[in-house]
Amino acid sequence: MIPVNTPTLDGNEKKYLMKCIEDGWISSEGPYVKQFEEQFAAYVGHRYGIAVTNGTTALDIAIKALGITQDDEVIIPTFTIISCASSVVLAGAKPVVVDCDIKTWNMDVKKIEEKITKKTKAIMAVHIYGLAVDMDPLLALTKKYNLKIIEDSAQAHGLKYKDKMCGSMGDIATFSFYPNKHITTGEGGMILTSSKELADKCASYRNLCFRPEQRFVHDELGTNARMTNIQAALGVAQMESIDARLKRKRQIGLMYRELLQGLPGVQLPLDKTDYCTNLYWVFGLVINDDHKLTALDVMKKLGSEQIGTRPFFFSMHEQPVFKKMGWYKDISCPVSEKISRQGFYLPSGLGIKDQEIATVAKSVSKIFS
Repeated sequence: MIPVNTPTLDGNEKKYLMKCIEDGWISSEGPYVKQFEEQFAAYVGHRYGIAVTNGTTALDIAIKALGITQDDEVIIPTFTIISCASSVVLAGAKPVVVDCDIKTWNMDVKKIEEKITKKTKAIMAVHIYGLAVDMDPLLALTKKYNLKIIEDSAQAHGLKYKDKMCGSMGDIATFSFYPNKHITTGEGGMILTSSKELADKCASYRNLCFRPEQRFVHDELGTNARMTNIQAALGVAQMESIDARLKRKRQIGLMYRELLQGLPGVQLPLDKTDYCTNLYWVFGLVINDDHKLTALDVMKKLGSEQIGTRPFFFSMHEQPVFKKMGWYKDISCPVSEKISRQGFYLPSGLGIKDQEIATVAKSVSKIFS
């Protein structure tokens, strides 16, 4: 079996984990948590890092820290994971969806301004599948309308927009450290900001909102979203090889591109835009609508050959849970609808071997020929 993701744990992970066990620091009180927060924040370009249990929780807390609440609106891409929408909904606000660009699969920034209303409080920029959102026009809009930017960089560790790190440009940024990310702590996430006020709020919401001067007394409701020292130890170890990890991800993408170039009726991911070089978090394929094969057909055929795949995100405006709420009845986002149905990605984890990439590419080419 060639799984869709294989993580690598070939640095100091075991050494640091053993230190946690030997020292007895396995909870969130251990020293690796602060070390990981400081290292990751400095790497991206923010002053403060708040380590949490996962990327979804990071979004939940970031939304709350920004004061987004009942009847507010947050503009998000419709082509994204549901965590982006659910965090807005759980705050009592409404996610307003924007279609994506057919070439980059990221939010189409040209379609944002028409969605802005008096209720809009923030725009969530989600960097998708290895390419960045076009941030300059988005930043101009937030300045024009006095809006906040939530930068979801879960898939964008080390990705650059022009000369800036993804995650460094928003008022607040969130990251995930799930096993398919460039840096993994098993589960885990991080909130980054350069605002002390926002950082203090996030740290409080992460830790049940204890009063600083008196534990077990609470003026607000928070949650227990603390990252453990064991998880942070993995993060610290993997940060030591971040450059090599990013280099390998790009090598994987370029190898797939070379082997699959010219595949009939299939769109490959862009290698570069005017503002970004693809880090190939995953290597996605989108099949043309008029092709005799569907994405599901190809995924099933690859599965029968013991090759793992994963479908693309399913559009937020088409999600049954939101349809039940009466939302998005007259919304059409044709680009997202197309790639949601005809897109999937191939095994792309850091642990994949060159021979496995060649095997996958050979199988894909055979299916389409």
